[in-house]
Amino acid sequence: MTITSKDNFEGKNLLIKISGPDHPGITARLMKIVSENNTPVLDIGQSVTHGLLSLSFVLKIDENCASSDHVIKELLFESYKMGMTLDYKVVESLLDTVAKDEEKFILNCVAPVNITPHFIRDISSTLAKFNVNILRIDKVSPTEFTSLEILTIVPVSTDHKKLKEELIGVSNTHKIDIAFLKDNVFRRSKRLIVFDMDSTLIQAEVIDELAKAHGVGDEISEITEQAMNGELDFNQSLTKRVSMLKGLDAKVMHDILEKLPLTPGVEEFVQTIKKLGYKVAIISGGFTYFANALKEKLKLDYAFANELEIIDGKLTGNVLGTIVNADQKAILVSLIAQQENISLEQVVAIGDGANDLPMLSQAGLGIAFHAKDIVKKAAQNHMSHGPMTSILYFLGIPGSLK
Repeated sequence: MTITSKDNFEGKNLLIKISGPDHPGITARLMKIVSENNTPVLDIGQSVTHGLLSLSFVLKIDENCASSDHVIKELLFESYKMGMTLDYKVVESLLDTVAKDEEKFILNCVAPVNITPHFIRDISSTLAKFNVNILRIDKVSPTEFTSLEILTIVPVSTDHKKLKEELIGVSNTHKIDIAFLKDNVFRRSKRLIVFDMDSTLIQAEVIDELAKAHGVGDEISEITEQAMNGELDFNQSLTKRVSMLKGLDAKVMHDILEKLPLTPGVEEFVQTIKKLGYKVAIISGGFTYFANALKEKLKLDYAFANELEIIDGKLTGNVLGTIVNADQKAILVSLIAQQENISLEQVVAIGDGANDLPMLSQAGLGIAFHAKDIVKKAAQNHMSHGPMTSILYFLGIPGSLK
């Protein structure tokens, strides 16, 4: 770009854009010129994509500058020497990144295999349909192209329910998990992870396994399915199912525990978040024998569940104490947060059943994990396609820590 004698930039804001092959020292050399000319910098942004640099900054040309066009000429010459292209334009005023009637949201996208151009087309088209503007798109996964973080500006008048429904539609079509999170101070300051146990932390419903061992598998499985779908009162259904286990030898619980399959990615996920200082809890409508064993195995911090009464080595068919139902789960989440002296906004809750919804809704990040349809529709976010480790990307963590 050529500067002519007619160009007079004094009293104006100039947006400078530099692009070209990246190498160390580009920003330093350009800012040296800016500082030597006493030119204020009002804004700056820089990114590198596969070795190609894009650097933009806004300069205020005022009476303190050495010359109204001198700094631009020097920047042009220095850019040329570095093999870079420089362009500029006058901007009348600086625009606020976020207006008063707008909010910032982060759209996290995690694919089990790969992010496709078809997915990017559909997700960006959906955002545009709701007048949501994309500010930035970053690849988060360190190697494969499996995750994106999209920073957006959302009008406060947006119908979030309809937007969520359409985003979930795109997610289901492409089998790519998404989370749409408000970009605030709490987004990257999560400190507590709370798991449901059955069909979340483990790939089984323990009560169904106990029922099979006692010869009442079909009857109890049907009741379990209805309870998890929210079709039956949880307390009544649990009491009824446990009563059908009366007389079962308690030694059977050990045999079942030994065979319980962990959900893929659980151990790696827990190891990673524990290294980063997170507290981890199990809050389950299942049973303490299994929850406590998993707490010990995975080195978790808390475990709450229902206690089966055992007399003379046999299950009596009774539950001792307060039943850990949906409301109790939410209460326990609040109590742990108080114990850890953190806000509920700093809590991540992960579950799959209808009785998990209250704790999912009160947590700063609630995730319906490979959940029933009724739960996916009601939960803030859901993960239906990837392993447990995919949740790391929702937390802003680029993969596991080896």
